[in-house]
Order: sequence, then structure tokens, then C-alpha cells
Amino acid sequence: MTQESKIHSTRVDSRHVLLAVGAVVLASVAFSRGNKTMEEPTNAKEAIAELLAGNARFVAGMNKSHKIEIERADLASGQAPFAAVIRCADSRVAPEICFDQQLGRLFVCAIAGNITTPEITASLEYGVAVLGTKAIVVMGHSSCGALGAALEHRQNTSELPGSLPILIDQIISPCAMNLDPSDPKSLGVATACNANMVAKELIRRSPVIAAAVEAGELQVIAGVQDLKSGRFELTSN
Repeated sequence: MTQESKIHSTRVDSRHVLLAVGAVVLASVAFSRGNKTMEEPTNAKEAIAELLAGNARFVAGMNKSHKIEIERADLASGQAPFAAVIRCADSRVAPEICFDQQLGRLFVCAIAGNITTPEITASLEYGVAVLGTKAIVVMGHSSCGALGAALEHRQNTSELPGSLPILIDQIISPCAMNLDPSDPKSLGVATACNANMVAKELIRRSPVIAAAVEAGELQVIAGVQDLKSGRFELTSN
């Protein structure tokens, strides 16, 4: 067996394990959405289109998800989110609001700088293989403090307190190392670069995610939300 075949076999086997777990989990709950008025996306293309449509409603001040009756009993017995999001831990970033989605429709992981870690990757693998998530969005945002720190301390992070160097070092290369922090455009460039890099890293690191992308069952995209306007724009697809 060639090295490439071994890698493919590992990806398939890993995914099959999670799918088997997912079958058991889903079989153990009686899940329904009750009186849902939002149509469920059936594939990755529809999932991304729904997110962008929801963001357009948010920008226009026409959110509708909060007006929909939430079936809490149904949500307590199971979930089937159509999309997953890696968002920054920034308090101004809320995917359910930004994309105008009600409870139970988004599987959200939060971490400063919207980077991926083994724990984040594993969480998203669960979302894909067990919950049936059809799209993963890496969600950067304007005025990101983590990206700002990466620019400012790109030469040396050791002066940062606590565990911050561990976080910031993951952002610096290659997205901030060669940028000029005095250039007002640098933060935006670094933010988009970081989101795109994380999207690629997810596929590279995860055999489960890579297999779903290869099978056409999943798309991993990146984008940046402008905090002032609320608009989310894709930086990769």
C-alpha cells in the first residue's frame, strides 16, 4: 500500500468511527424542530447561502430569528446544526445574531483569534461526522485584539503575560511576520490571512473534515465581519 493510500485509508477509517458514534447518538434521541419556519439547508452550498442571507438581514436590521418560537423541549433532546463556526472570543462577535439564526442551527466554537487547536478541531469533527454539519465558517472580524497583538509583537512574544505567547505565536507566522504594524491596512490583511490559513489548516489536520470535503459533503470557508457595518464578507471559498 502506498503512503497516499495509507493516508486515505486512515481518513476513511477515522470518519467511519465517528459516523458509527453519530448513528448511536442520533438513534437515542427523538429530535424534531416543531413549528420551524426556517428551511433547513440540504447541502454545503445551501448552508453558505443561508448564512449570507441571514447576514444581509442583520445588516439591514431585519432579523427574524428572534421572532420564531423556540421549541426548547425539542432542542433539549437533540441538535442538528447545519453549519459550524470558529469565532473569535471577542464579545462583539455573535454568529447566531450576525447570521440571523435561531438556537440549534449553528455549532459554534469560540477562541481568541479564531485559530484552530486540537480541541477545536475535534469539536468540529463531531459537528461534521455526528451532527451532520454541512459547512464550517472561520469567522474573523475587524479590530481584532489578537491579530493586533500578533502585529505588535511579531518579533518577540515573550514579553506578553501568561499563556498569550502560545496563542499569538500561532497567528504571527505567516500572517503578521512581514507586515508593518504602522500601516493601517495591515490589520485587515492579517485578519483575512489568518482566517484563510485556519480554514486550510482544518482540512490539513483533520482526516474527518478532509474526507467530508473530498466527498462533496462539506465546505470549509473563511471570512471577516466588519464590526461597524455588521457585514460578513468571504475571503475564501
